[in-house]
Amino acid sequence: MTNRLWAILAATLATCIYGVNHTVAKALMPDYVGAFGLILMRVLGAGILFWGISFFTKNQRIEAKDFPRIFGSAIFGMVINMLMFFKGLSFSTPINSSVIVTISPIIVFVLSALLIREKITWLKASGAVVGLLGALVLILFGKQISSNAPNIQLGNIFILINATSYGFYLILVRPLTKKYSAITLMKYLFLVATLINLPICYSEFAEVNWVELPFDAIWRIAFVVVGTTFLTYLLNIYALKEISASTLGVFVYLQPVIAISYAILVGVDELSFIKIIAASLVFLGVFMVSKNPARKRSLK
Repeated sequence: MTNRLWAILAATLATCIYGVNHTVAKALMPDYVGAFGLILMRVLGAGILFWGISFFTKNQRIEAKDFPRIFGSAIFGMVINMLMFFKGLSFSTPINSSVIVTISPIIVFVLSALLIREKITWLKASGAVVGLLGALVLILFGKQISSNAPNIQLGNIFILINATSYGFYLILVRPLTKKYSAITLMKYLFLVATLINLPICYSEFAEVNWVELPFDAIWRIAFVVVGTTFLTYLLNIYALKEISASTLGVFVYLQPVIAISYAILVGVDELSFIKIIAASLVFLGVFMVSKNPARKRSLK
């Protein structure tokens, strides 16, 4: 397989993990851990994993001029992004959160055009519209997962901020992916994120009753740390080496499909004709955006 295809597969796997995370993480809050406490578990756990692995990989020195970009990437990708997502998820519902984050590709498209003058083709723009249409079908007609949602409106606003922040992260971090390995980048990004999140999140982290945590909570925490944080950030950094930030951003359209599929699997939602249509539109949109006609013409 080509490097581009591997990158698309990596982005797809990361999106699948994100989709499942909406339901898995929601079940943890607030009974077992607060939203901010869960964030500290994420950045601290992933940071330990990345630094541990780095001892077995080639060491790379970060150039001084790149530290401001690393700091900015950590702020948008591991601080604002995470704080807003988990706080929003604790207030809203898994299906709401998975659908609202589909605004991220539009934000990435706009930022890419404004900040780095990335060319947006008609094919990609059309794919974004088709995928967004599928997401809107889910918003307007999809049945939401029944769960504790004390302030859906506020939660949705937080998740919208999360999507915007993630768009900035994808734009900021992509140049770094061309210079440094994924492990090198991640270990420094999560180190910065841990230091910033520590004073914000420590109080909720300290309230966790570790001794009385049931297995159901433990495996969910492990999934959030290892799967949703360590693996997804690693996979997305790998994907960014081969595909543009705007293309990667559109994979977020898969999240509502995965979230609903997982909800059906665990028996908290049901399949319907509307959801099948919505899923089809989402997959079509991702396919259109992942195409690279320019590269094909250059190979002829």
